[in-house]
Amino acid sequence: MKKLLIEFFPVVLFFAAYKFSDIYLATGVLIAAVVVQMLLLRLTGFAIENSHKVTLALVVVFGGATVLLHNEQFIKWKPTVINWLFAVAFLASHWIGERPILARMLQGQVDLPAQSLRRLSFAWVGFFIVMGGVNWFVMSHFDTNTWVNFKLFGMLGLTVLFMVGQSIWLMRHLRTPEG
Repeated sequence: MKKLLIEFFPVVLFFAAYKFSDIYLATGVLIAAVVVQMLLLRLTGFAIENSHKVTLALVVVFGGATVLLHNEQFIKWKPTVINWLFAVAFLASHWIGERPILARMLQGQVDLPAQSLRRLSFAWVGFFIVMGGVNWFVMSHFDTNTWVNFKLFGMLGLTVLFMVGQSIWLMRHLRTPEG
């Protein structure tokens, strides 16, 4: 539960700062919150994963451009870019490295036949592509307020739905204490 709070607090702070001020202050808060998030992960003993590092880099680059150039389009592009980068990474990991990323993430937690693991991995690729596309659509066709609301509630809701669906599918593969 503690890690979940650490994971989501930058987005919640971004949302709150936007509601009390504007996109530029909210972006500055987001940059600071992601830096603090990395420190909290380290201090609490949680692993800093590559996804955290990529997110930090993209928040600093796109957020920094938003604040310095006073152009909100940069921060709006960040979710699309990060989702599409994750899609590429998940897809490429099938041919680069010893095992796909998803196999490494699920190691020791589930027993999946190779074909099932492949299907699940491609489901994640599709999910990341769709999420990037949906973010692009919302940022391109709606105002900033709608995009900020979508970023917190829409993207989080879609992610939760996808994870619940995959969890239901994965439950038959969970390891039991007996083996």
